[in-house]
Amino acid sequence: METKATIRTAATPEHAAPEAEPAERLPMSTDAVVVLDFGSQYSQLIARRVREASVYCELLPHDATWSDVAPLRPRGVILSGGPASVYEPGAPQLPAWVLESDLPVLGICYGMQLLAHALGGAVEPAAEREYGPATIEVFEPHPIFAGLPERLDVWMSHGDRIARLPEGFAPLARSGNSPYAAMARGNLIGLQFHPEVAHTPLGRVILRNFLYDVCGCAGNWTAESFIESSIAAIRERVGNDRVLLALSGGVDSSVAAALIHRAIGDQLTPVFVDTGLLREGEPETIKEVFGRHFKMPLVAIDAGERFLARLRGVLDPEEKRRIIGDEFVRVFEAAAVEHGPFRFLAQGTLYPDVIESATAVSKAAAKIKTHHNVGGLPADLRFELLEPLRFLFKDEVRTIGRLLGLPEEIVQRQPFPGPGLAVRIIGEVTPEAVTTVRRADAIVRQEVEAAGLSAELWQFFAVLLPVRTTGVMGDYRTYAQVCAIRAVTSEDAMTADWARVPHELLARISNRIVNEVPGINRVVYDVTSKPPATIEWE
Repeated sequence: METKATIRTAATPEHAAPEAEPAERLPMSTDAVVVLDFGSQYSQLIARRVREASVYCELLPHDATWSDVAPLRPRGVILSGGPASVYEPGAPQLPAWVLESDLPVLGICYGMQLLAHALGGAVEPAAEREYGPATIEVFEPHPIFAGLPERLDVWMSHGDRIARLPEGFAPLARSGNSPYAAMARGNLIGLQFHPEVAHTPLGRVILRNFLYDVCGCAGNWTAESFIESSIAAIRERVGNDRVLLALSGGVDSSVAAALIHRAIGDQLTPVFVDTGLLREGEPETIKEVFGRHFKMPLVAIDAGERFLARLRGVLDPEEKRRIIGDEFVRVFEAAAVEHGPFRFLAQGTLYPDVIESATAVSKAAAKIKTHHNVGGLPADLRFELLEPLRFLFKDEVRTIGRLLGLPEEIVQRQPFPGPGLAVRIIGEVTPEAVTTVRRADAIVRQEVEAAGLSAELWQFFAVLLPVRTTGVMGDYRTYAQVCAIRAVTSEDAMTADWARVPHELLARISNRIVNEVPGINRVVYDVTSKPPATIEWE
């Protein structure tokens, strides 16, 4: 099958992209690919895999218009999988611009069926649902399979199948249940399996073949290029104005601080607010690293009593987040009056924050939780937001932090929720509860780090439950609270699995907590993955 002559790598003139947008949308000096989200649980993972191949991409809703997409100047489009059937009324359909743009297209699972359906092929329910590991046989050459063996182990997850290929398409591969496991017509390609998941061992090679050989991407999305373009964009947007930075000391806000400071120097004023809800030792570390080491004009505010007063009697986790987000900004407004004037408020918002808060990616997505730096801001906010990391995943942020010279103790710090320990106290947030969970959390961190497991885990922490149980300590019966331990592995927090830590480690943690933390007499371990649970308990 001859394909080389039909592979195109640029948009047609009538769909040429306009100038890139300012602010946080990245300057498109790098190649880019668009991933359209049709509801697959793996949509974010596709975006991650593309980024790992040094190609920039953004995840957009399936009904995104060309005006939404054009500023990226995309060199290709990837259609995600999804739970619908393309032939059902109301099922998400292919936007007209996808084919009109003449861009290379890779349809994955539902995306493949969508291509077939839109171009006159036939999709029907499969006699037998194909879910799990499968082996495909590649029998027709195409750049998408370049350098790969004829038999590939893949991951299938579909209940429909293609019964008739659209005109001009050739079958490329088959499996036991799918006669059309892959198809192509030039630069329009469909895969019935999921190359993005780890269960398809050579899937990353397939995606790289699409990005490099089909789309013609150069692989110039690097941390160095991001730093260079972001510094230029920040300088252009900020001009001579000043920026107030919300510095929590976590990876996200710390990298944002270092990046913005590299761009505009002392026009940046980082403000560290001690909410009274931070982990043990964090206020001291933040002051040392940013005030004394980086010599930033750090403003440190002790606002613990303010936050705890507003949280008194509040039980609902979403209300906790809203209150903390609101109070956070009120503190900054007061700082702006004292240390200003400031035009911008900078935050370390990341791409998963944006996705989970359902503010950008999916118009129909359910809100999972409000992040204090995305959905919890008050309506009368008096600053313009500056969020230079809002299109990055966590691993990308860590890499950038190292290049900017942040110490490893900051770069490798595990994620910590914006509301802090408030969402690790199930129920009312009281000073006593904060003291209790803070000490228990410190023990968890100490023991995990001593066991040499901190680099393998995404997060590990303690949660204080509103449950009291009977215990025996010495010669006395106790009626005290329960502490839950949570430890998970993950790539970017979009999905996570509970960590199989050694039983001996759990035993040490439990023993120390019940002996060293007053008010706790029982420790349990959380063995729930995400989904169905979230990483944090609230």
